[in-house]
Amino acid sequence: MSMTTNMSQSQLYYDEETSSEKLARKSKETPFFPIAIGACLLSVAYGAYAFKNRGKMSTSVYLMHLRVGAQGAAVGSLTLGLLYTMIQQHVLHRKE
Repeated sequence: MSMTTNMSQSQLYYDEETSSEKLARKSKETPFFPIAIGACLLSVAYGAYAFKNRGKMSTSVYLMHLRVGAQGAAVGSLTLGLLYTMIQQHVLHRKE
């Protein structure tokens, strides 16, 4: 949400940001953000595919394991992106 001022009327109004605009902005700010979303979606897709082969495990326990796996994949990819950015800026001294 961006704030804009109109000096002639002294009013504040907000421009609403659509979901696609927000995703595009986040992707430019953090390049590993779409990779994290993709990793999360891939782990959920694999879990949905493997649901029929869960054996005697209850559905709620299986879904909790699936959630932890999906979150782990997303956090892991964001951590790799953070490490990559830190190496680029602090070790190799490359600035944008």
